[in-house]
Amino acid sequence: MLEILADRTYRHLFAAQVVALLGTGLATVALGLLAYDLAGDAAAMVLGTVFTIKMLAYVGIAPIAGAFADRVNRRALLVALDLVRAGTALLLPFVTEVWQVYVLIFLLQSASAAFTPTFQATIPDVLPDEARYTRALSLSRLAYDLENIASPTLAALLLAVTSYNALFLGTVAGFAASALLIVSILLPSPQPAAPRGIYERTTRGTRIYLATPRLRGLLALNLAAASAGAMVLVNSVVLVRGTLGLDESALAWTMAAFGAGSMLAALALPRLLDRLPDRPVMLGGAALMVATFFGLAAVVALIGLDWPVLLGAWLLVGLGYSAVLTPSGRLLRRSARAADRPALFAAQFALSHACWLVSYPLSGWLMTAFGAVAALVTLAALAGAGALTAFRLWPKEDPEILDHTHDNLPLDHPHLQGQRRHAHPFVVDDDHPRWASHL
Repeated sequence: MLEILADRTYRHLFAAQVVALLGTGLATVALGLLAYDLAGDAAAMVLGTVFTIKMLAYVGIAPIAGAFADRVNRRALLVALDLVRAGTALLLPFVTEVWQVYVLIFLLQSASAAFTPTFQATIPDVLPDEARYTRALSLSRLAYDLENIASPTLAALLLAVTSYNALFLGTVAGFAASALLIVSILLPSPQPAAPRGIYERTTRGTRIYLATPRLRGLLALNLAAASAGAMVLVNSVVLVRGTLGLDESALAWTMAAFGAGSMLAALALPRLLDRLPDRPVMLGGAALMVATFFGLAAVVALIGLDWPVLLGAWLLVGLGYSAVLTPSGRLLRRSARAADRPALFAAQFALSHACWLVSYPLSGWLMTAFGAVAALVTLAALAGAGALTAFRLWPKEDPEILDHTHDNLPLDHPHLQGQRRHAHPFVVDDDHPRWASHL
């Protein structure tokens, strides 16, 4: 997997991702402490609002940013967005009111909503070979999982010698380092498509996404991953501290079990995807999450919760979670031309976070109102519904090259070359506004 780091451009991009993730992790810890300083016992409400603002920015800003990403130099755009994020983080230590936190977080997350899908859409252009791109996806997943461990550890070390405001300076340094790494390389910027109106450009990624059967299946799998992930991220603290009565270190180990499962899957996926198509791997990951939740609900209902059982369950959920999410970039790369990839990755970013916008509050409400068994069963059912929907929407036979007939183009159109029926790698675009079976 690490051999792809021999590519200088990708190596710098991966390093930029790592340092930006570390900076973001430090900001997450610092925000919790800042919220407590400003709001005291109401800090949970402040943080809940912050996360809601984050999701709303992701859902609302990403498609707009994706519409214009092919109109500017990609490297300049990414560097500018990193500098906006760094400048915003630099202001956070100086806030004195809660509303100021909300405004700055919206600005920072709006920049991230533009940065992340553009960054993700760049990787398949840098690594066009699918096998190498698959390894890049797994390496990216590992970076996210390691950040969940490294950032809290680094924050704890820094807090032992300085105040939490210094963590925001670490965030600034992370984004600034990311900008420097990106500006040190040349990035491919595919030629923009034909000029389009604002509405056409803003909705293009979503329309391509929803018109592509494999991506409709991916959206359903995003719902399955968000349902399972919300149970882990929102309710682990209640299960560990409340139900089991364990300390904060036990919570850290519990979250580490989920991260370890995700990392194990990320390490295994490149070789697995060399032998198997994406569909059975991703559906299998969703099925593993659903089965684990139902099994854990049965254990809790019959004999009560035990910490080793919870650790094992979260390890399995992490395996399934990574198996669903890691290959998603391969599906997006396969489903659009280079010029449309920023818009398509932005659509994935927005639609997947819309799933989280539902699952986050639902998970917390179920746990608070009805307890662990009801939360596990309901979220397992929602994840299962997503998996079954994906099974139906994503055809088992999903070749990249499709034989199709054009009734939507005149016979003298350059794309047809005098033949209405032909075969080629098929994506939804101007010449193919609908899926092959409907042209």
